[in-house]
Amino acid sequence: MIRTSSPTTRPILPLWVRLALTLSTGLPAIALRVSGVRPSPPVAALCFSAAIVGAAILLAWAAEAAEHDISGGLAIAILAFVAVLPEYAVDAYFAYRGGHDPAYRSYATANMTGSNRLLLGIGWPLVVLIALGRWRKRNPDSPRPQALDLAPNARIELGALLIASLVVSCAPLLGRIPLLAGLVLFVLYALYLRRLGSEEVVAPELFGTPAMLGDLTPRHRRTAVVAMFAIAAAFVLLSAAPFAESLIATGTEFGIDKFLLVQWVAPLASEAPEFIVAAVFALHGSSGKAMGTLLSSKVNQWMLLVGSLPIVYAIGGGGLLGLPLDDRQSAEVTLTLAQTLLGVILLLPLRVPRWVAGLLLGLFLLQFAVTGSAGRLVLSGAYLLLTLFALLRNRNLLVPTFRALHTQS
Repeated sequence: MIRTSSPTTRPILPLWVRLALTLSTGLPAIALRVSGVRPSPPVAALCFSAAIVGAAILLAWAAEAAEHDISGGLAIAILAFVAVLPEYAVDAYFAYRGGHDPAYRSYATANMTGSNRLLLGIGWPLVVLIALGRWRKRNPDSPRPQALDLAPNARIELGALLIASLVVSCAPLLGRIPLLAGLVLFVLYALYLRRLGSEEVVAPELFGTPAMLGDLTPRHRRTAVVAMFAIAAAFVLLSAAPFAESLIATGTEFGIDKFLLVQWVAPLASEAPEFIVAAVFALHGSSGKAMGTLLSSKVNQWMLLVGSLPIVYAIGGGGLLGLPLDDRQSAEVTLTLAQTLLGVILLLPLRVPRWVAGLLLGLFLLQFAVTGSAGRLVLSGAYLLLTLFALLRNRNLLVPTFRALHTQS
């Protein structure tokens, strides 16, 4: 087993130098947006990706330092919300346009399903493999770890995801994401945040730049943390769309299907902040925070992102019945739902062995070989069959998971 550890070393550079260097990563992106210059897609992608990386670093530092003033779970949830902002912006654009232009309806669903499956199929296994590999390098004389242990409060996210999945399951059955389902998901997210806010605030064990922020006076620390969250959000919103557009433009030149570009390339760009933050945590030995970030991001996407689609679609003129799904989109939502259920049920023991990471990654990659609506449904059936076996094995953990939603860990 492997648990998180917190090194105590601090950076040599002063705090203001570290912050200035990180903030400078956004200067090329700001210059491009202000000047209106349009460089080649690869150059644009490089400039805007630098701002996204800088935003991810600011988010990681701010979230850790914020644990002095709010619960660790709530700090991670705020981090995840800011990191997912580009995904909201891209999907809201597609859903709004879809309200008066039917051609854009499929893009909203494609972007949502792609981002959700990337997060679970790539992000979760990536954190586990990085954390286990990093632990082995730091402890070369110890037995090789076989699993990553999650914090007890991870049950809050797992319970929230199970309840949200029940709500989302109506979409493929009805052939649309109903407006009422979107409103319910928004209420569930508010309750989720309220639950996180009730967790006890514990003085964190920090290292490096977050420790330097934590040493500031409460007033200066809180000001710095709020400013870092705000600047990171600005960097993300400033850079996400042009970064995605530059990647899509490059892909289009090679004749790649636009639906696939919207489903995979654009989400890959907008997921970059979450992946980078989680990787930074894992590399520094904070594997619990790394996995917590991605779990909270999944809650954000499965509640707020999915919930926002029918609401924004209605605002765009699409009516109050919800966002329609054709056969292809229904199959994509079904596959995303099945993947979510399997991932959550496998994590109920709060222990992620290597084989679980490998299974989630392998099944994710398999979908690129099993294409078409029929293939998606077959793969969904495989996910659900594995979910049933995992549920039989972990059925005694369902009650503690749901109980965590209303009582402290």
